Order: sequence, then structure tokens, then C-alpha cells
Amino acid sequence: MPVFAIPFPMIDPVAVQLGPLAIKWYGLAYVVGLLGGWWYARRLVATDRLWGGLARPRPEELDDMLLFVAFGVVLGGRTGFVLFYDLPRYLERPQDILAIWQGGMSFHGGLIGATLGLWTFARRRGYPALPVFDLAAAVVPIGLFLGRIANFINSELWGRPAPDFPWAMVFPNGGPEPRYPSQLFEAFAEGILLFAVVNVLVWSGWFRRPGLVAGVFGIGYAIARIVCEFFREPDPQLGFLFGTSVDALSGGITMGMLLSLPVLFAGIWLVLRSRREASA
Repeated sequence: MPVFAIPFPMIDPVAVQLGPLAIKWYGLAYVVGLLGGWWYARRLVATDRLWGGLARPRPEELDDMLLFVAFGVVLGGRTGFVLFYDLPRYLERPQDILAIWQGGMSFHGGLIGATLGLWTFARRRGYPALPVFDLAAAVVPIGLFLGRIANFINSELWGRPAPDFPWAMVFPNGGPEPRYPSQLFEAFAEGILLFAVVNVLVWSGWFRRPGLVAGVFGIGYAIARIVCEFFREPDPQLGFLFGTSVDALSGGITMGMLLSLPVLFAGIWLVLRSRREASA
């Protein structure tokens, strides 16, 4: 065991208990992430200098956008988990598909659902889709950060064994061996770092080139997720899709890595598209 191995801080996964009603940190992270993104998005759309005259939703319209996004995230996240991560189980027990309280959400599925929700909102309101996608890309890392912190509190999605990592952690349901705190790696990379990068671009005027902010988000998320997957234990029902190594930064391709590749390619396409239109 590493000299500085850290016992897991035993945090109750239930944030608030109101009689029979238990509000868990994971559900609270979804709510706070959506509301925090809604609040920040209102500030962004109200700042005229960021947009250069481009059409974008009015602050009061973001209430409706929040509903479209929330529905897309929940429906897409659950559908993605069922299809990508545990399809044989749900084919045997289809009644469990709706049991979202048992856990099981996929970011990539949620991203597809949120994208469809944003596209539907933009079409109904008569706005071009790309500025709406850019706006969402600027706020999504807030929810990603909170979601990964909730994963850590729940002691789930922990990292691969890390016998030589000085700040490895012993998770209560991860066996006796110290592991990488991969949830915290992802909270930093997908949340804090990605939020900083994307919003430096936003406040530098990149909203004026539709699709560019969303493209950078897609590239940044895909790279962050793929790198962090090298430290994260693969889902037990899937294991490694290719390779068998459990050592960090060597071998072993996971579902999270594979699903991030289309996000990477879509981000590159959006960046190239925005650059071509800017030079036309």
C-alpha cells in the first residue's frame, strides 16, 4: 500500500432525509447542475458584446430551454446506459429500464438527448441551432463537475488499482487495494479545466463564430474523458472492449473511450466548419 494511501471519507450518499423521502447527492447534482447552467446561461445571453449581433435566446426563454434539456438529459442518459452499457440485462428484465433510482446513466446518451432537446427548442423558437449549442457548451461543464463529485461521494466509478500512486484511495466497495480517485480526475478535467478553457473563449468573443465554442467543447471533453478512462476501472459488466491491461496509460480500450470518439470527430467538424464560414 502506498505510504500516503487515503481512506475513503465516509459521506452519506443521502444529502437530505425528509421522512420517507431521501434526496441523494447524485440527484441533487443533476438539479443544481441544470439550475446553475440556467443561471449562467441567462448572464451570457444578456451580455450583448459576446454575440456581435447574432440571434440568440432571450433570458426569459431559457426557462423553456431548461425543460427541453432536462428531459433530453434524463431520457437520453438512461437510454444510452441501457443500450451501451448493460443491454443483455435489460433485455432479460425490461421492467428495470424505468428503475432509474437504481442508478445507471450515460453521459454520451445524455449528450445526444440534450442535443436533440436543444435542436427542438431552437427550431420551435426560430433560432439557428449552432448559437444555441454554443450557449449550452459554455455551461455544461458545471453539471459535469457536480456529477463527478457525486460519483465520488457515492463511491462509484472508481479508478484502477494504483499501488504506487501516493494519493491513492481505498474505496469501501472497491476492495482492499488502493485505487486512483478517478472521479476527482474527471471532475477536474471535464469540469474545472474544460469550463475554464471554453469560457475564456466565450468571453473573448468566440460566440460570434457559430459552432466554434461547441466544437471546442466536444474536442476538449473527448480528450479529457479518454485520458481519464486510462485511470478508471472499466464497467464490470463490460470490462475492456479491446486489450486486457489494467495498468494506467497502457492497453485496455473501454466503452467510454469508444463513445468519446464520435464526440471528438463532431467537435473537429464544428471547428473546421466555423473556420470555413468565417473565411468565406
